[in-house]
Amino acid sequence: MHIDLTGRTALVTGSTQGIGHAIALELARAGARVGISGRTGARVDEAITRIRDVVPDAVLAPVIADVTTEEGAARAAELLPRVDVLVNNLGIFGAAEPLEISDAEWRRYFEVNVLAAVRLIRQYLPGMTERGWGRIQNIASDSAVVIPAEMIHYGMSKTALLAVTRGFAKQAAGTGVTVNSVIAGPTHTGGVEDFVYELVDRSLPWDEAQRVFMREHRPQSLLQRLIEPEEIAHMVVYLASEQASATTGGAVRVDGGYVDSILP
Repeated sequence: MHIDLTGRTALVTGSTQGIGHAIALELARAGARVGISGRTGARVDEAITRIRDVVPDAVLAPVIADVTTEEGAARAAELLPRVDVLVNNLGIFGAAEPLEISDAEWRRYFEVNVLAAVRLIRQYLPGMTERGWGRIQNIASDSAVVIPAEMIHYGMSKTALLAVTRGFAKQAAGTGVTVNSVIAGPTHTGGVEDFVYELVDRSLPWDEAQRVFMREHRPQSLLQRLIEPEEIAHMVVYLASEQASATTGGAVRVDGGYVDSILP
């Protein structure tokens, strides 16, 4: 399948590292103009350089703004007023003793992982519907469905993101705009290798170590290895394409079979 996003403008939040960076790279490789979003100019510039090392002719726009705030979201809209493909990837996560999570921390997770996406959807969806074409994707997590006891606040925010997706898909019904969630499973991102080696023998080579980790600590995964960020990015690129025009309101899984369910 050949996917050509030439002429489309995409915004990927949290695209200076990890899954967001992989998504931005693959969208650029498909021909889209991509807004690289981050809070500091230095990190955005570094991300742009890394993408251009792989895609020399990439058309990239720096979007230096803290999109977790109302002011930052407005600033992003000023810097990139027209967006055809919005990927709400930015999020925070961390483990915490369930009974010790403060009200402030519950609010912070909702503000960053849910409300930041809602604000950007409110800003960009009207323009998409006026033009009769658009793609909105919210990067969720297997934790939205398989709630971890040590990350209830994170799981809650990702479950809420699934509801946000379904609701805005109904708002966009019949307009040519699709709204979907991408449920990402256990992924090989920065810091994960250290985490894996805290739990398995450090003398093992990485490929074997991650398989031991998945077998012993994430046994429900059918893939039995960590997902690479570009594998999630490939699904995002497909959902951003013309070929995915009939997929909307969905929670599309790129979880390696982690969620034990026939339906999403």
